[in-house]
Amino acid sequence: MAQLKKVLVVGGGTAGWLAACYLAKAVNAVDPNSVQVHLVESANIGLLGVGEATFPSIRGTLAAIGLDERRFLVGATATYKQGIHYRHWVRPPGTPGADHFFHPFSMPSQRPGGPELLPYWLLGAAPEGATFADAVSMQARLVKHGKGPKRTKDADYQGPLNHAFHFDAAYFAKVLAEHGEQVLGVKRHLATVERTELDEQGAIARVVTKELGELTADLYVDCTGLRGSLIGGVMKSPFRSRRDVLFADRAVAIQVPYKRPDTPIPPYTISTAQEAGWVWDIGLQTRRGAGYVYSSRHTDAERAEHVFRQYLGAAADGIQATHIKFETGYRPEHWRKNCVAVGLAGGFVEPLESTGIALVELGTYLLTHLLPGDTHDMERAARHYNEMMIARYDRIIDFIKMHYCLSQRRDSQFWIDNTDPISIPQTLQDKLALWKLRPPHRLDFVSDLEMFMVSSWQYVLYGMEFRTDLEPTRHLYTRTEEAKQEFANIQQAASYALNDLPDHRALVEQMCREHQERVSAAEALEVVG
Repeated sequence: MAQLKKVLVVGGGTAGWLAACYLAKAVNAVDPNSVQVHLVESANIGLLGVGEATFPSIRGTLAAIGLDERRFLVGATATYKQGIHYRHWVRPPGTPGADHFFHPFSMPSQRPGGPELLPYWLLGAAPEGATFADAVSMQARLVKHGKGPKRTKDADYQGPLNHAFHFDAAYFAKVLAEHGEQVLGVKRHLATVERTELDEQGAIARVVTKELGELTADLYVDCTGLRGSLIGGVMKSPFRSRRDVLFADRAVAIQVPYKRPDTPIPPYTISTAQEAGWVWDIGLQTRRGAGYVYSSRHTDAERAEHVFRQYLGAAADGIQATHIKFETGYRPEHWRKNCVAVGLAGGFVEPLESTGIALVELGTYLLTHLLPGDTHDMERAARHYNEMMIARYDRIIDFIKMHYCLSQRRDSQFWIDNTDPISIPQTLQDKLALWKLRPPHRLDFVSDLEMFMVSSWQYVLYGMEFRTDLEPTRHLYTRTEEAKQEFANIQQAASYALNDLPDHRALVEQMCREHQERVSAAEALEVVG
């Protein structure tokens, strides 16, 4: 038996440091001497700080590694995210009809013993004109008023409303690196990997760095980004493109300063559909992070930047844009021999629903769960890991594609092509066919394989004005008056919450001030001591 004693994470950034921190916390929580976690990263590889949006799971991850919420907010210039505001996805600008919808993170209200509200919303029992999100969740109303999801008195990563974060990815990586080294005991090696050598069985024997020579481990975690230097370059794990389903493969990004220091910060991501893709727009503490995600099959870089700058207006004048290439897809073998890919090295799904970091979290959590005590057990662990990751990617891709294929836009070839059945996975086609006569239900999903809860599918499905005909089964829904009362209760609760929850910017600034006060108090105690 060869006991696993050392893990080497190759590559820093968000993926590398999040993986290293989570692994170090998990293995050391059991036995401080069990597994050593090392990380090697190059000082010559810069990090993009375009502005990163996350998934609610990030709160559990940051809590698990013991990172103080206020320290995180300050260090990563982070803000709160309560969902995604979609503009012009259903129809082109200027067309009659609603031009937006909201995908909140909080689940639809359902009190114990009460009726599920979705069927009654479909049957017209909700207040007239109320969207599904407005009718079943107070979060949609609260974010319109710029409210944060919690109060400063709430515990770290807790609050009345489900939420995630926006942050600067480059700053976030620095916060994680500091926490990993100083608190969790991750051993950091600052060096550039020049080559990787294999042993006789085709496993990684060592990585060779320019500055430090050879580094060895029992398990290597590839966090080298889209390059996939280990898993793809050395282990030859093939990449399966899903460009046939999700066409976007380019982005142009700009960091946009606020006009004033007190500019309100939207507590959600803004996603605005364009002729060949969509623009993300997120608010950090001192600036916006924005980018246009587009398909190079349907436009070129010059036209894309022009469209993007039209969206930003004068705020982006004189600011240089960053152009990024990517491809949606994944490696069916994320784990091969003693090499595991985490993050972009294993796959990428265009960033519409902020799954990038969530997939890093999932991969790391799964790796930690499957971490073999004996290096000879890696093949079994790898099979399980790969099956779970593939299933998760395929379900995410279905969910993202649903946004595109339900659009009523026919104003450009991009949107026309997205409705072509040949580009829609059969699994998604089957779901949509079923939901024409009944709404999505939790039993339609295998929970351990899903990134998105059934409520997310419902919010997007009906935000995109999908039609589910319940008239043939109206007689089955006999609790209309109870449902109407619950719709009214939600609106009443939202009115109370408007007075209870703080303004988003005010919340962030207060949390940051409290961190600085704690630091100052601690420094004063050290001086006295």
